[in-house]
Amino acid sequence: MLHLYFEEKIKTPKEMSSQIVISHGFHKEITIQDFPIRGKKVFLHIKRRRWLNKNTNVVQHRDWNLVAQGTRMTVEFAAFLKVLDHYQS
Repeated sequence: MLHLYFEEKIKTPKEMSSQIVISHGFHKEITIQDFPIRGKKVFLHIKRRRWLNKNTNVVQHRDWNLVAQGTRMTVEFAAFLKVLDHYQS
């Protein structure tokens, strides 16, 4: 198995550049399965950053659509498996 760890950079997101935000820790780490590499399972461990809006005191975050609904895989890997299933049917 191959485990890759990613942590969102501390750079303020472009969509929040017009606001005054500061880094406010991380959300709980998520683990998703991605395309296998050389026959090994690949797991991505991702930590998303939280941002505190200093004007409104509201915690914000980027909207990442990484995980396919109802799965623990990336959207691309789930689509690949769906297409593969159509060929085998």
